[in-house]
Amino acid sequence: MESGNPGGAAAMLAADRASAGLGIEPVELSPGRAVLRMTVTETMLNGHGIAHGGYVFLLADSAFACACNYPGSTTVAANAEIDFLAPVRVGDQLVAEAVERVRRGRSGIYDITVRRGDEVVAEFRGRSRTLRTG
Repeated sequence: MESGNPGGAAAMLAADRASAGLGIEPVELSPGRAVLRMTVTETMLNGHGIAHGGYVFLLADSAFACACNYPGSTTVAANAEIDFLAPVRVGDQLVAEAVERVRRGRSGIYDITVRRGDEVVAEFRGRSRTLRTG
């Protein structure tokens, strides 16, 4: 195994203070796939009384990171974009599901769907780059 991230997503998420501070919890973690959840709190609301998009982005980005960090690799975002499809409110429990679409060499493409129950509230696409080690 290469040096870098020996534990993959679980080890990375355990050390992720930003995600932990927002109450983001893993539901499922496996190479190329991750499911995380977060409950929207009062401190996440913007001036319109709905969740600030940055928090929804952060949840999706954390799921993206978990899906693309295989054991033995250190992978970072090269690009990411999000489409917000519905407003999110305090108390909503959001679930972000990340799925690997393509992984070729050191690059990958991942799609992340953020849901509130059965309703899709955001769609995120991330492009990853695995760092060279040693």
